[in-house]
Amino acid sequence: MKLLFEKSVKGSNFFRFPLQNLPVIDLQETIPEEHWRTSDLGIPELSEAEAVRHYTELSHRAFGVDDGMYPLGSCTMKYNPKINEWAASLPGFANIHPYQKTYTVQGALELLYELQIMLSVIGGMDRFSLQPAAGAHGEMTGIMIVRAWHQSRGDHKRNVILVPDSAHGTNPATASVVGYKVREVKSNADGRVSLDDLKEKLGDDVAGLMLTNPNTLGLFENEILEISRLVHEAGGLLYYDGANLNAIVGVARPGDMGFDIVHYNLHKTFATPHGGGGPGAGAVGVKKFLIPFLPSPIVVKSKDGFYNLDYDRPKSIGKVKTFFGNFGVCVKAYTYIMSLGGEGLKEVSQHAVLAANYIKHHIAEDYDIPHQGICKHEFVATSEKQSEQGIRTLDIAKRLMDFGYHPPTIYFPLIVHEAMMIEPTETESKERLDNFIAVLKKIAQECRENPELVKSAPHSTVIGRVDETRAARNPILKYQE
Repeated sequence: MKLLFEKSVKGSNFFRFPLQNLPVIDLQETIPEEHWRTSDLGIPELSEAEAVRHYTELSHRAFGVDDGMYPLGSCTMKYNPKINEWAASLPGFANIHPYQKTYTVQGALELLYELQIMLSVIGGMDRFSLQPAAGAHGEMTGIMIVRAWHQSRGDHKRNVILVPDSAHGTNPATASVVGYKVREVKSNADGRVSLDDLKEKLGDDVAGLMLTNPNTLGLFENEILEISRLVHEAGGLLYYDGANLNAIVGVARPGDMGFDIVHYNLHKTFATPHGGGGPGAGAVGVKKFLIPFLPSPIVVKSKDGFYNLDYDRPKSIGKVKTFFGNFGVCVKAYTYIMSLGGEGLKEVSQHAVLAANYIKHHIAEDYDIPHQGICKHEFVATSEKQSEQGIRTLDIAKRLMDFGYHPPTIYFPLIVHEAMMIEPTETESKERLDNFIAVLKKIAQECRENPELVKSAPHSTVIGRVDETRAARNPILKYQE
């Protein structure tokens, strides 16, 4: 496919304004000479029709949740109901401005206030902030609250955050950015937090433990109450990474497990499109004793039903994002929750867990499953059974593309060799799951009978196998004639 620059035809987008009734402006007198351009802009020239066709063709080469199954483990890339987009585009939401007086945006503030309450009920927390713009941003906000709480009590020696070895990479990065040292907690043979290692790593220098439940292997931490007790008795706080909330929403609550702080990825669990870097929302909730430290402002409701913004919060960690976070994402999350209701949210997690276990059961003979038993919304398989033919997980992922499927997450978590992390979500039909299973089985057969076919995949895509290391380290990001 040619680039826009290569399709450019000089004069093809030529246009002019009618001169009658327009004021004549001498730009050379208006703009100082040092700002005059002396060279051509270098912008490609195309007609409107050719420009539209170019971007339409590009869109056909992209892949998203509207195209098919997107089984990225730990990312919850599920279908996003279009009613959410309709709600966010309503003029009363889309055309308002954050500098408006609060009495002119009471509907928007009411939505934010009610969303704060709904998220609190869902997670077993006492108050939420909707400011953070994404998951990692929510993590940072949560760990800043951890630090502020300890400092408010004069406990300045706690400079360590505990992070499991199976954690999302953003967890240790977040702790480091906020100024903490990171101490790793090992997993046991079952893929869950080792209580013995946790006890060894706890001390009076530990500020808290960052944990997601279920963890990144798709396994529920069945000793979470004991983990909570140990962390709290050591004087630390328990932080919940909500990336995997889709597995338990409506069924179990982090607050009931002993977590003090949570963040939700509204763009994952509550169905907002989030490919390509955004948009997102990493709402942060806390237990009652941490409410004073939440970012300011928080939407509050007066006795007479008027919604306002509370800035009078001296212990707050301050603003973490301009205005009120990604408001459009909050509207979509609100719409999603209201559309499903409590029972619907419960069915979401139940169907997600059912789908993951269904796939796991049917491919167990063809692929290595390192952790047996019931998983939650995702599970990890590996290519160990295919290694005798020289096949790696990367090869299987590339071959999946030939069958029209986006590959799952690969080589994560790092504690599993040749990991292939699959999360089907609740929005895929049984027919789609059966087809995905059949394709995985076919690829396993190809690995045995024609391994070179798999090693050289993909074959049907616009671009074949690329040197990914070179592409990552030496990307070409601009057009050169």
